[in-house]
Amino acid sequence: MTDSKLDRAREVFVDDLGTASATSGVLSQLQGRIFAALYLEDHPLSLDEIAETLQQSKSNISVNIRGLVEWHLVRRVAVRGSRKDHYQAADDFWRVMKEIMERRFRWNIRQVIAACEETGRAAKSGKTGSRAADRERAFLQRRLEALRAFASAVDAGIEAFGRGEAIAPTSLQKIQVVPIETRRTR
Repeated sequence: MTDSKLDRAREVFVDDLGTASATSGVLSQLQGRIFAALYLEDHPLSLDEIAETLQQSKSNISVNIRGLVEWHLVRRVAVRGSRKDHYQAADDFWRVMKEIMERRFRWNIRQVIAACEETGRAAKSGKTGSRAADRERAFLQRRLEALRAFASAVDAGIEAFGRGEAIAPTSLQKIQVVPIETRRTR
């Protein structure tokens, strides 16, 4: 492979990882590009080198690299003889994925569980009235319980993943959602 082909291959990887990151909901496109550029290097890079590689300002790289350090995707390393900050891509993907699953997805799932529980309590506290209102309340409770059960199973799956245990998708597949009944209009 010639140097120009190797350079083009690196550009493709950097751009594609940036695109994937932009849709992840975890990283920005630039953060994905920074990680990709560092990942393909066999030595740490300074902010200046990263900025030059990606054709970005040093300040923009500096701001975005903080998030990568926070997610444990990049770490700051000391380079003998240099006073500049240097960075290296993480290679412990298990730790990174556990961090992302715990901090990002599990937090969202727990918000769904809390919303279902709060909505269920609010619906139960309403006055009983007509049979139609009681049917609607019962339908709402069943729907909320199905979503809460599903989210709880996902939460348990994320916890199992973090412990390195197998996740049984059958526990998610068993949850039945109450179908919407066709209502008559008057």
